[in-house]
Amino acid sequence: MIALVVGLGLGAAVPGPSAGAPVTADPPAPVPQLQRDGRWLVDQYGRVVIVHGLNLVWKRAPYAPPDIPAGFTAADAQWLHDNGFNGVRLGTLWAGVTPDQPGVGDPAYRARWQRVMDLLSQQGIWMQLDMHQDEWSETYGGEGVPAWAVRRPSPYNLFPPVQAPFPLGYWTPELSTVFDRFWANKDHLRDGWAQAWKVAAGWWHDQPYLMGYDLLNEPWMGMEWPACLTNGCPGAYRRELQPAMEQATRAVRSVDDHNVVWWEPQQLAAGQQVPTFLRPMAGEDQLGLSWHNYCFAVFLESQHVPGTNVNSCWRFSRERTRNALAQASRMHAVPLMSEWGATDNVAAIKIDAAVADENLMGWLHWAYKRWDDPTTADTSQGLFTDDADLSSVKQAKVRALVRTYAQATAGTPLAMSFDADTGAFSYRYQPDLSISEPTVVFVSPLHYPNGYDVQVDGGTAVQRPDHLLWVQPDPGRTTPVTVRVTAR
Repeated sequence: MIALVVGLGLGAAVPGPSAGAPVTADPPAPVPQLQRDGRWLVDQYGRVVIVHGLNLVWKRAPYAPPDIPAGFTAADAQWLHDNGFNGVRLGTLWAGVTPDQPGVGDPAYRARWQRVMDLLSQQGIWMQLDMHQDEWSETYGGEGVPAWAVRRPSPYNLFPPVQAPFPLGYWTPELSTVFDRFWANKDHLRDGWAQAWKVAAGWWHDQPYLMGYDLLNEPWMGMEWPACLTNGCPGAYRRELQPAMEQATRAVRSVDDHNVVWWEPQQLAAGQQVPTFLRPMAGEDQLGLSWHNYCFAVFLESQHVPGTNVNSCWRFSRERTRNALAQASRMHAVPLMSEWGATDNVAAIKIDAAVADENLMGWLHWAYKRWDDPTTADTSQGLFTDDADLSSVKQAKVRALVRTYAQATAGTPLAMSFDADTGAFSYRYQPDLSISEPTVVFVSPLHYPNGYDVQVDGGTAVQRPDHLLWVQPDPGRTTPVTVRVTAR
C-alpha cells in the first residue's frame, strides 16, 4: 500500500465524565529513558531509537556552559530540536562533580548542568553524561581531573610539567606514568573516580531523557601506548581498563540499577585500525560501547599536510564501524559512535555520516560549539563561526549533519540511507505490531526547498509538526515497511 496522509484536525470537543461517575486516575507515564535491548537503544515504549546528536563539553572552569548566548540557553535547545538533533553528550567532568575531596559532590555544579538538562529534556533530547578528560588535567594542558587528584610522580615533579600540543602531551613519560598510577589505584585515585560516578548517578538516575553514563573519555593506557598503537594492547585491557570499568559500574549500580553504563576502548583505537578487547561484565545487561571514529587522513588534512586524501576514510570508517559492532556484541553492549568529525571538512563528514547510516549506527558529532576548546588539533570545530550567534551557522557543514532519518522505530531497523546532496531518503524496517506508538521519521528542513514527497510501502505516513512523519504499518502487516522521501 502507498499512502500519504496530511494534516489531522484536533479541535473536536471531548465530552467529560457524567455527573457522579467515578474518576479513575491514569497510571503515571513512564519516565523517558533509553535502555539497551540487544544491539539497540529503546525508549520507554520499546521503540528503537537512533541518535543523531552533538557533543556539549565545556572544558574551562567551572566545566559547564553559562546561561549566555555564547554558552547554552533555551535558544540553543530549540535550535537542536528544530534541526533534528535528538541527542547530546554532556561533559559532566570529575573536576566539577567532586572538586574538593573524594565522594563529596558540589551542589553548585549539579545546578549548572541541571539547568541545561532541563532545557534539553523539554525538547525531548536524549543525554549521555560524559566524564570527559583530555591529557588528565590543566597541569598538563588539558582538563578533567580535580586538583586534589593531580599527584605529580617523582622524579618528574622536580621540573615544571610539560604541556605539549594536543594530543602529543599524552606521549610524554610523565603523563603516561600518571595514567599508570591511576589504573593501579595509587593514592586511591581510581577509587575517587568511581566515587564521583556514584555521586553523579545519585544526582541524575531519574533524569528524564537520560541515556546513561560514559565512564571515561578516551582512556590512555600509560606506558603501554606503543603496544596499543600496534596490536591494541590486550594486556592493558585485562590488567587495567576492564577492572576499572567494572569498578565504576559497580559504583553506579549502588545507586542506579537500570540506566546504561557506557565503556570506551583505549584511546588510540579511535584513530588506528587495531582490535579492542572489552569483555562482558557478570550480571550486567545494560552496558554500552561508546566508541570514537577519527580517520587519520582528516587529522593530516587539518594540519595542512600536502597530498592528503580523505576519500581513504571510506575504508577506515567502515572498518572501525565493523570493529565496534563486533566489540559491542562480544561484551553484550549497545554501540554508539559518541565522537567523530571534529572538522569542517564536509567531504569527511559526509563519509562518516553515510557509513553510520549503512550500519544503522547512532552518533554524537564533535562538537556543537567550539567553546574555546583548549585540547583540539583542529581549530575549526563547532557548527558556528561565532558561538554567540546561531545565525552564523556553517551552512555546508550543517547541511551534511542535518539529515532525514528514523528517530524512533516501532520494530526492527533493517536499512537506511540518505543523500545529503539530493535529500533522497530510504528506510526499511520490520514492524512490531505489539507497539502502538508510531515510527517517527525526522525530515530535514534544509534539503527540500520546494517540498517533498513521501511513499510508504506497507503502511501510511502522517505529516506532523516539527518536520516529523508518523508512520504506521498496515493492519496485520508482518513483512517489512519501506519509507521513501524525495525532493520535489
